[in-house]
Amino acid sequence: MKHVEGGAEAPSRINLFTYNCWGLKYLAKYRVERLQAIGRAIATTAPTPEIVGLQECWTQDDYLAIRKHTRHILPHGKFYFSGIFGGGLAILSKWPIVESNMVRYPLNGRPTAFFRGDWYVGKGIACATIRTGSRREDVIEVFCTHLHAPYEREPNDSYMCHRTAQAWEIARLMRQAIERGHAAIGLGDFNMVPSSLAHMLVTTHAPVQDAWKALHPDSSLGAASHPLEKERRKEIPNARYNLQENGATCDSVLNTWRWSKQQQKQLFKGEEILIDPTTLDPRAKRLDYIFFGNGISESLRSTPWAVDSARVGMTNRHPDLNCSLSDHFSVEATIVRLPREQPAIHHEKTTAVALQSLANASLHPTLYASYNPSPTSSLMPVPVTRTPSPQRPDTGPPIFRACLSPSRYDEILTLISTYMAREYRQRRLRLGHFLLSVVLSIVCFIGIWWTNRPGWSFLLVFISTINFGGGVIDGLIGGLFIGSEIRALKEFQWEISQAKGMAEQPINGESGVVDILGEQVTGQIKSIRVRRIEDESKSVESEMELWEKVRGSEEYQGKENVRR
Repeated sequence: MKHVEGGAEAPSRINLFTYNCWGLKYLAKYRVERLQAIGRAIATTAPTPEIVGLQECWTQDDYLAIRKHTRHILPHGKFYFSGIFGGGLAILSKWPIVESNMVRYPLNGRPTAFFRGDWYVGKGIACATIRTGSRREDVIEVFCTHLHAPYEREPNDSYMCHRTAQAWEIARLMRQAIERGHAAIGLGDFNMVPSSLAHMLVTTHAPVQDAWKALHPDSSLGAASHPLEKERRKEIPNARYNLQENGATCDSVLNTWRWSKQQQKQLFKGEEILIDPTTLDPRAKRLDYIFFGNGISESLRSTPWAVDSARVGMTNRHPDLNCSLSDHFSVEATIVRLPREQPAIHHEKTTAVALQSLANASLHPTLYASYNPSPTSSLMPVPVTRTPSPQRPDTGPPIFRACLSPSRYDEILTLISTYMAREYRQRRLRLGHFLLSVVLSIVCFIGIWWTNRPGWSFLLVFISTINFGGGVIDGLIGGLFIGSEIRALKEFQWEISQAKGMAEQPINGESGVVDILGEQVTGQIKSIRVRRIEDESKSVESEMELWEKVRGSEEYQGKENVRR
């Protein structure tokens, strides 16, 4: 079915697809065979994917192999070049990609961790502007990314600061797209669980909704062993439940690449190993996401999108090798246009599903504070200011931008300060090593001058060369890389401080809600919004109905008379 206006056709539903291909060159087993099979699987997936984000597709040959099998359903595509070995990102589309660029993350690992490789691949955000029709609202901005991998469990993960900064960066890009009036879609392997600080940043500051969480508000907060998931006191889920309800895409017992080495050896020898879907699956978790947000439109007559369905896919095995196609499963979702008579919802926090999620937040007090207009609230509406125009007078429904509680921003600032102190210490040590290496090399050359024994001369030259080479490398890292990293940390620190200041902005002596006119509102109007959230599980009112209540209040009428 098509949505038609003014002779231009635009889709009434779009199928989204994101997948980590695990295409590490030389390291990933059966890479070529698996990537070929991935292309064939995408082409036969039902419903047919229309916008696809791929991660860990490192080589252009692998990208072209996938394109070969999918070009008939996804005629448009872009492989993104980044870093020393490539960013591993690609976007495929049914509709034309009219604009594209690659945004590198300012914070992305350390060059000394060469065995991990995150710094060398130049991770970032693959951005594509896709036009599905002739109108402004038919433009969709797609952001595909792969955040820094967690090598330890939070809060002890030494790269947690980098991943949080990356989440902030992609949230900023999606928010800017939404404020331009375009729908924003975030696809990728975010390497975060739903209870993480990075997830909170994305869904709060973008503003977008987690497609899976929107339809499964009671899904897991992490693996069954995660502390917050344990607090929910739920039974350990089985593999089928993790796929259908928790949206687990990684570390599933159904994925052959997560099996023990002994099981993998048996599989590669040709033995058929089947896993019962009712097998307990305590390690499975959700790391791959589809985020979606509607653009802020000047006209209330625009037709917004809503998430219709979401599912975990690509669970089938390679037909010949009998192994999983990747070490991740895919996430697939369908978004649909809402009926035109239904008013546009400008912020996902005010949609039915999102408000249900906020209501459910009270079930997890350690993750979210109770929703109320106070400084301790984890999610507080803050106004998005807009300039009045003849086409858009200041009488429309309020548009709110949510923010975290000040305590959450303090948590991020502490994280930044701790990591920055570590980097200052690293810089001193590395620059000190460089100076010592210079001194030691000079001493070695003096020793060569005075010694007459060839063996000793060779040994001193060898020591001097190795020592000075290591010192120069440490000097470059300490003087150039760490200095650049510290400056990026300072920028991130400043932005978080500004966000905290906005969250602490006092209104009648407390943090709360500001209406679109920038005026203070009373507890009466606040109670309307809070009551909506509390009653969301019983009945959901539309944004326009809420706005009519606000406009009908005596206080608002008094303010309007003053303005006139």
